[in-house]
Amino acid sequence: MSKHVLGIIGGSGLYDIEGLTGAEWVTVESPWGEPSDDLLVGEISGTKVVFLPRHGRGHAVSPSDINYHANIDALKRLGVTDIFSLSACGSLKEELPPGTFVIVDQFIDRTFARKKSFFGKGLVAHVPLSHPVSSWLGDIAEDGLKAQKVPYARGGSYLVMEGPQFSTLAESELYRSWGCSVIGMTNMPEAKLAREAEIRYATVAMVTDFDCWHPDHDSVDVQMVIKTLLDNADKAKALVKFLADNINNRDSEPNCGTDTILDMAIMTAPEKRDPALVAKMDAIAGRVLKG
Repeated sequence: MSKHVLGIIGGSGLYDIEGLTGAEWVTVESPWGEPSDDLLVGEISGTKVVFLPRHGRGHAVSPSDINYHANIDALKRLGVTDIFSLSACGSLKEELPPGTFVIVDQFIDRTFARKKSFFGKGLVAHVPLSHPVSSWLGDIAEDGLKAQKVPYARGGSYLVMEGPQFSTLAESELYRSWGCSVIGMTNMPEAKLAREAEIRYATVAMVTDFDCWHPDHDSVDVQMVIKTLLDNADKAKALVKFLADNINNRDSEPNCGTDTILDMAIMTAPEKRDPALVAKMDAIAGRVLKG
C-alpha cells in the first residue's frame, strides 16, 4: 500500500484523469452530515487517489453551503494523508493574468457565515496555522507545472471571501492594497479543518479573471470563469496525474508536524470533555482521544 494517500478537492470535471484505475464512487457516512458528493476512489501509479467534487457533480452547492466538515472528515475516513486543492480564483495582481496557476502559501480568511473548527464547547483545541500549507507538497506541484510548461507563480496570499456574489470594486482595491495575490470563495475553512484533521494541505489556484479592479478587462462573470476553467481543465488533470505519479517517489518530507499537530493542541481536561463531541471526532482526532 502506498505511504501517501492523495486527496484531490476540485471541480467536477477533474475526475476524468488518464491512468486512474479501479475507479469507484464511494458513499461515505459522516457524523458531520453529508459531504458535497460521493468520493471517487482509484489508483494511479500505485498511489491511492481520492477525488471529491467540492461543489458536487453539476455544481449544485454554493461556497457558503459546502459542508466542509463532512468533506474533510470523509477524506480522513478514506485514509487521505495529503490534500491538493484545485480552485478557480480571480487575480489581484497584474503579473498574474488568467491562465496562470498560483501555488498559494498563505490565506486571509474573510468569510463570516461558516463554522470554522471541528472543536468547540466541551472539547477545545487550538492548532497553529502560521504556515497553513505544506511546502513539500508545493514543491511537487511546482515540478508538475514546470514539466507542463504551465505559467505559474510560487507563493502568494489567497483572500477567501464569503460570496456567492463577486467583489465590489472597493473590496477588490482593498485586498490589492493588502498585497493579496488571488481571491476566491472556497479554501476557508477547508484549510483550517485539514490542519485540525492532521492532513497536509496545499492549494493550486487557477486564475480565471482579474476580479473587477483591472481597467482594461471586464468585470468577472460566470461565462468568463467557465471559459478559462475549460481552457485549464487538461492542465489541471495532467497536474493531478503528476502528483499521483510522484508523491510516493519523493524523499521523505521534512518534519512539518502536521500529522501530530493535535498532540499539543487539545486544552480540555479529559473529565470535562463532551462525550457526544468526542464520539463525532473519532476520525479527525481519534488518534489522540482514544487514550
